[in-house]
Amino acid sequence: MKQYIEQNKDRFFNELFSLIRIPSVSAQAEHKDDIHKCAARLVELLLEAGADTADVYPTAGNPVVFAQKTVDPSAETILVYGHYDVQPVDPIELWKSDPFEPEIRDGAIYGRGANDDKGQLFMHLKAFEFLNARGLLKYNVKFIFEGEEEIGSSSLAEWVEQNKELLACNIILVSDTTMIDEKIPSINVGMRGLAYFNVTVQGADKDLHSGHFGGAILNPINTLCKMIGSLIDDHGRITVGGFYDNVVELTAEERAMFARAPFNLEEYKKHIDVEEVFGEEGFTTLERTGIRPCLDVCGIWGGYTGKGAKTVLPSLAHAKISMRLVPNQSPAEIAQKFEKHFLSIAPKGVKVTVEALEGGSGFLIPVSSKAYKAAEKAIEKVYGIKPVPSRGGGSIAILAKMQQILGADPLLMGFGLERDTIHSPNESYLLTQLFGGMESIVEFYLNY
Repeated sequence: MKQYIEQNKDRFFNELFSLIRIPSVSAQAEHKDDIHKCAARLVELLLEAGADTADVYPTAGNPVVFAQKTVDPSAETILVYGHYDVQPVDPIELWKSDPFEPEIRDGAIYGRGANDDKGQLFMHLKAFEFLNARGLLKYNVKFIFEGEEEIGSSSLAEWVEQNKELLACNIILVSDTTMIDEKIPSINVGMRGLAYFNVTVQGADKDLHSGHFGGAILNPINTLCKMIGSLIDDHGRITVGGFYDNVVELTAEERAMFARAPFNLEEYKKHIDVEEVFGEEGFTTLERTGIRPCLDVCGIWGGYTGKGAKTVLPSLAHAKISMRLVPNQSPAEIAQKFEKHFLSIAPKGVKVTVEALEGGSGFLIPVSSKAYKAAEKAIEKVYGIKPVPSRGGGSIAILAKMQQILGADPLLMGFGLERDTIHSPNESYLLTQLFGGMESIVEFYLNY
């Protein structure tokens, strides 16, 4: 594969750049046409790589790209999942180059989607192309690339359910996650789930003069802040009643295996410029972001936020609250418990509403599985070191749903790094990871 990459490198760049140049931002309606344009471009690339068929399929939301290659109807089938939609680029002024005009500098590709997930799904296209061209493909391969992952994959589960026979497979292969380090490869064996809420606190029926009414009635912003502040206690524990009921406590042996992942706390703090870490007592930082649930406020607003002073007592305050859940925690149950708790702590004098937004379950796969063992051998061969099993703190909720619908486990062979700053300005993807990923995926197929 190394020689194939070297011989075709310029073509690979041109093809990947053609995807990155399309601003397929799913969160912004003005990019609807770009979503369809990107899906059509993927169909072209899949057919050029050797797929028997490739088409754009409509859903209730953004379209799905589906392709397949049948080698032997009796052989196992690998389903490759990825997403072609990307995050918004704001704040644009922090980008050092045009986010939709990719460029290579300092050994990396810079551009929105360079890593997440256009760069990573592109690795699968080229690994498939190589295997197909060399007659090395032993398994049937299917591809499903969606256009709504960055906004919660709201339409995909229904489409998968309607097309589960078309998507039938033995394993779901995914590259949409990170490694611990380029010198310390890892394989993600699980992801956390998600429950996300919009909460609103209303006081008076209109904004009021803070001099005339301040001190006489509840201020919705003050009240909301106090309510939010009570959701996590001084020991880092979430105070919602019954929140931990279904959290599975890892054994000492399991925690020891998880602790194999190298981690330098001082470097971690320096990297994000904080003086101290905080979290649930009794757990390490890695455990807090992998095997334990958490609650965070992702946004809060209300009142006057313009220039200068406006002495107003606002009638409304809002916040967006995210909960990362571990396997066995049901997003629906957590949503009910959170709403009940949040309403119960609201003082008289305000009205509180809780709206459940995104939600999805977490999942785990066994390290003893055939797919994990094949990925382990593949990465060890390419990187020269046995990968460490890890659990991701993020969520890809649709994978848990696909696992349930299709009866196949997801395997997360991600090659991104924290340095790639996905979802932020100056997203990038190291060329060594792009090419190392291609080689590893080829080896996965050969070892599966």
